Amino acid sequence: MAYKISDECISCGACEAGCPVNAISEGDGKYVIDADTCIDCGACADACPVGAPQAE
Repeated sequence: MAYKISDECISCGACEAGCPVNAISEGDGKYVIDADTCIDCGACADACPVGAPQAE
């Protein structure tokens, strides 16, 4: 079960920097997580100041 970034995303990039497998990239208006690459570690959620990444 991968993480997904909600609409609460403020596009700060903290989640991308915190991802150990580079599964996060800048999308159209918010960051997105590649579900096939995500290892469900939660590092993105810990790094996010607004709690946008959430487990699906």
